[in-house]
Amino acid sequence: MVDNDKLAVLEAGFSFWGNLTEQEKKEVEENAVEVRFRRGESIHRAGEDCAGMMLVTSGQLRTYILSEDGREVTLYRLWKGDVCVLSASCVLSEVAFDVLIEAVGDTEVILLPLAFFRRLKEKNVYVELFTYRLATERFSDVMWSLQQILFMRADQRLAAFLWDEMTRTGTEEMSYTHDQIARYMGSAREVVSRLLKYFSQEGIVKVSRGKITVLDRAKLKGFL
Repeated sequence: MVDNDKLAVLEAGFSFWGNLTEQEKKEVEENAVEVRFRRGESIHRAGEDCAGMMLVTSGQLRTYILSEDGREVTLYRLWKGDVCVLSASCVLSEVAFDVLIEAVGDTEVILLPLAFFRRLKEKNVYVELFTYRLATERFSDVMWSLQQILFMRADQRLAAFLWDEMTRTGTEEMSYTHDQIARYMGSAREVVSRLLKYFSQEGIVKVSRGKITVLDRAKLKGFL
């Protein structure tokens, strides 16, 4: 059961909250649990039973798949306020697509256990609609990631990553290693290092240990 101060978080994170009966709200409060994950901890692996529906309250989750040669391909990332379906097949029996999920940093979530969430979804059509809409949004994220990998040059993908991070955080400075960026882009570390060196020589970015600072937004946008 979550603390009273987290009820507002539930209401904001789950858009179906206003369409729950008072009894259903009480059941959500009683069944929801707060879970903490350490940085780098694996939350879900393909083939495993999933825990249920998660609402991120702090930190970051990364959803990815593994290629046959062991390369990680990031599909999407989730931050505070985002809802995570650990495995789409857990809550949508028609979907067999499965992924791996890890905590990028120390992360806290509110978990609605799978068995309870399934019962709630069967009783309340608004919860079911929320689930399908969420699955559609995540599928859109996956398609965008695959489109980048299949149809965009590596320099365009790196520029898109840096631009998206600036937009999300509101700052030109970001703390990422070359290896992290490679995993988020679905590329090789060597490729990312080479491109960052090129961007640096062109005056687009400044690269330091564990940090990247965008110096020229106009030049960076020219790659998009």
